Amino acid sequence: MDLNTVLEVRDARQLASWRTGDAWLGGGTYLFSEPQPHLRRLVDLSRMGWEPVAQLPDGSLEIAATCTIAQLSRFAARFPAPAAPLFEQCCRAFLASFKIWNMATVGGNLCNGLPAGPMISLTAALDGSALLQAQDGSRRRTKVADFITGAGRKDLGEGELLRSVTLPARALTCRTAFRQVSLYGLGRSGALVIGALDPLDGSLAITVTAATVRPIRLWFPTPPGAAVLRGTLDAAVAGPEWFDDIHGLPAWRRHMALRLAEEVRAELAPHPSSPEEAAR
Repeated sequence: MDLNTVLEVRDARQLASWRTGDAWLGGGTYLFSEPQPHLRRLVDLSRMGWEPVAQLPDGSLEIAATCTIAQLSRFAARFPAPAAPLFEQCCRAFLASFKIWNMATVGGNLCNGLPAGPMISLTAALDGSALLQAQDGSRRRTKVADFITGAGRKDLGEGELLRSVTLPARALTCRTAFRQVSLYGLGRSGALVIGALDPLDGSLAITVTAATVRPIRLWFPTPPGAAVLRGTLDAAVAGPEWFDDIHGLPAWRRHMALRLAEEVRAELAPHPSSPEEAAR
């Protein structure tokens, strides 16, 4: 779609000052998908030269905001970490054409803040932290699970830039389980649940997205029983936080999130030794 209110496109390397009507341009798959009458200038990040994905000396993984879905998928295919299959599963959750895969960016998906954003699902489930840079050059970090505050809402100031997302080394060693459901065969995610079992201490993190307006990440020191998981998830999500749109009613999303969370728990948790332990 043509953005006929945009008067200028500037290279982000040469930007002098931020002003009202500016927007960061990554892949542009969202910006050019619908009218943006408030925009006057796009600040293009495509020439920043950031390495798409880099493994840091401490073993953590830094994903640049400009990393495309195709680049992340190619990296994951040769990445030997136990959590690597989750990357491809979340990339596939886009259900998008190769054109979108080669243009859409990780940063753009996070900054849209949509409940069904699969890069939000991936990075929140692996305890990712977002690096944000203000116009004065100052930087801060926030957990991805806290960065998204609601449907389309995020903890991002005026002119603030999402520079990258870092996934800790320990999270990359986790065994993961992935479940996704949609109302349609090739539809937007109605509920997406990811489990991550830590091999070091046996703790279990279960993250719910798409069904809720923001990521819900639950952490258990040991894998819980079915009843505890259900009660904890129900208590963690207030009624209005179950998302409501054309892709699923809140009651259906809650039902599916609870069902998928139990499937994830059962896949990752050690088999209980008795029926009583299974119920706890």
